[in-house]
Amino acid sequence: MSPLRICVLTVSDSRTLDDDTSGATLVSRLNDAGHALHERALVRDDLYAIRAIVSRWIAEPGPQVIITTGGTGVTGRDGTPEAIAPLLDKQLEGFGELFRAISFKKIGTSAIQSRCLAGVANGKYIFCLPGSQDAVETGWDGILRAQLYVATKPCNFAQILGRLSEK
Repeated sequence: MSPLRICVLTVSDSRTLDDDTSGATLVSRLNDAGHALHERALVRDDLYAIRAIVSRWIAEPGPQVIITTGGTGVTGRDGTPEAIAPLLDKQLEGFGELFRAISFKKIGTSAIQSRCLAGVANGKYIFCLPGSQDAVETGWDGILRAQLYVATKPCNFAQILGRLSEK
């Protein structure tokens, strides 16, 4: 397996890197799957602060995947989808649909409150997960682990990574 270089961004007004269990869970899971952490950051729930970090990662040649956690709810401070959507070249609508379907089995109709998002920008995958520990585990274990593994059949995101920038 070729390890992917993954950035992890936690969006939170109340956490620090020291107590960010969701971000730590993502890092642990991606390492366990044989991937490499390219960079990890934490940013306040601010549209422009989120965009600044993600835009930098999109522009850099190193990262291949960007995963955010937090800021996908419906409160006034939740703005991750609004920050990320304009940066995407293509959206992957099925990601949010599948995430909510998996979540519904665990948390019932509360799954509708998730506005998780995924897409492609500058040949990189971007996935925006809710900020709870359970949501991160659902997103990674239920979707991302398999889709970022090159041997998953019949197809996966890792296989076509090199083709994302085709013209």
